[in-house]
Amino acid sequence: VGQYLLFRLTNWLFRKVKVRILRLKDTKIKPVSIQGYELLDTQKQANLLVFLASVGRYILMALQLLFTVPLIFIIFPQTEGLAYRLLGYIWNPIKNIFIGIVDYIPKLFTIIVIWYAVKYLVRLVLYLAREVEAGRLKFNGFYPDWAMPTFHIIRFLLYAFMIAMIYPYLPGASSGVFQGISVFVGLIVSLGSSTVIGNIIAGLVITYMRPFKMGDRIKLNDTIGNIIEKTPLVTRIRTPKNEVVTVPNSFIMSSHTVNYSTSAREYGLIIHTEVSIGYDVPWRRVNPLLIEAALNTPGVVDDPRPFVLETSLSDWYPVYQINAYIKDANRMSQIYSDLYQNIQDKFNEAGIEIMSPHYMAVRDGNETTIPKDDLRNSDSANQTGQGDKTDKV
Repeated sequence: VGQYLLFRLTNWLFRKVKVRILRLKDTKIKPVSIQGYELLDTQKQANLLVFLASVGRYILMALQLLFTVPLIFIIFPQTEGLAYRLLGYIWNPIKNIFIGIVDYIPKLFTIIVIWYAVKYLVRLVLYLAREVEAGRLKFNGFYPDWAMPTFHIIRFLLYAFMIAMIYPYLPGASSGVFQGISVFVGLIVSLGSSTVIGNIIAGLVITYMRPFKMGDRIKLNDTIGNIIEKTPLVTRIRTPKNEVVTVPNSFIMSSHTVNYSTSAREYGLIIHTEVSIGYDVPWRRVNPLLIEAALNTPGVVDDPRPFVLETSLSDWYPVYQINAYIKDANRMSQIYSDLYQNIQDKFNEAGIEIMSPHYMAVRDGNETTIPKDDLRNSDSANQTGQGDKTDKV
């Protein structure tokens, strides 16, 4: 009868709690949001609380039976032993748990000491890394952009060392099941993450190689663009056409990279292009036109001064290469375009034809393509005159 009344009381309390929860749904319960995402609205929270209350009701009723049934059995001598056995089922686990907690307290203090020691050591390394990154603390041969990647490596090693030290003090660390699970998880991670680990290691190597920095204009194989993101796994490049190219770090390690920005900042990046002019135009006239076209191009600096190289003497024309220095690699495409336009304008103004594309011309074989105004000095002019007289004779 007492147990029946306890069940009735438990069900009555559950109904009261359920009504109270449903009232709180419209008053005090607020939606749970994480970074703008509504994880649990009020209705879901109310349903969850009702479910937990129902589970608590059944647990309470089971505990009532565990206490009342042994009390009934203990009244009669025939069932007294069974009553003590049922009470032992309740008391022995509680006693073992309590004794285990008390015995584990020294190990728990050891874990806490190790945790706080590593925690403050990581803070010290972070402070030093920020000082190096800001340039207030300097080490010979250690660059400021190495500071934070080095901190992340040291932090990982410190936490790994902490886990190795704490592992023997964890509950059940010496059991075969715990060790078997640890080995299995390690095997799965090692087999399934070989590519990931390779990219992470490649990312670390790239960081210390310093082939580029954030914002640099680079050329990676056939891809030209600016570095917009570097992660432990991939590097992202934005091309001049606003295409974002994601490149695995392991691919960067196995490829060659050209950094335009570093050269532009330190030495001045040399841009160059080639034009083909006929043999009938003297090179002393071509070179000044190319240099003037380069100097009139926005973005080209006059110190160092542009220069011209004659790269080949082809069958139909010589090839001239104009070289000019720029300081802003990000504007390289626009500077090239302006340079091409200026070269066309200068040669058109001078009445000189650029021999591209090729064409076939029919001329009198008695005429030559030697420039008529290509006179070095007066002596060469006299010699040329004497030669003409001799030819006429």
